[in-house]
Amino acid sequence: MLHYWQREIENLKKLILSLGAIVEEQIQRSMLALERRDTELADEVIAKDREVDSLEILIEEECLKILALYQPVAKELRFVVAVLKMNNDLERMGDLASNIAKRARYLSRKERIEMIEEFGNVADKVQAMVKKSLDALVNTDVILAREVLAADDEVDRLTKQMLKRTINFIEKDPERTKDYFSIRSISKNLERIADSATNIAEDVVYLCSGEIIRHQSEDFNPEDTSDARH
Repeated sequence: MLHYWQREIENLKKLILSLGAIVEEQIQRSMLALERRDTELADEVIAKDREVDSLEILIEEECLKILALYQPVAKELRFVVAVLKMNNDLERMGDLASNIAKRARYLSRKERIEMIEEFGNVADKVQAMVKKSLDALVNTDVILAREVLAADDEVDRLTKQMLKRTINFIEKDPERTKDYFSIRSISKNLERIADSATNIAEDVVYLCSGEIIRHQSEDFNPEDTSDARH
């Protein structure tokens, strides 16, 4: 029975890592579609989101099956709970990558906007966060997970800069307001991907230590109506 239980856990780990690999590729390809003005690539990213959704459902079903059949405790229970949370965040990342691809497809039909070149630095940092969060999961590495948490502040700073520049461009060229709002949407989606990577890193800390660190560094703002889980 123990051997079978171990196989179930290993299978679950393989599934969540497979989902992570697909989502990581989705993010990379959506940004590539934006950079190259490649509508075909953007369409491929959008279509592949269905595969992400299907795998997310499968992982959730596997988690619930393990909870029902084996009633795990201690570290095994933390693992299944962490995978359930990560699964949701990875599916959300897939949706955000699809959103970027949709904006990339729209902008590819418009006159090129110079601000697109500025996404390189932000996108690189966000993709590094996603990769590190998944590596932290694979290696159950708390130190790597905390590096992801630390990187989130820099991404927030860069996306705020992008917002200010977007507003400046709209003021200078109001006829292209809709195009610049697409730029703003891409920036916001990247910020949310970074938030989801942060969530995964927090779940790795929980998995390794049982410590729940979410909200520990957040200041309460009564005017903030955003989701509690980034």
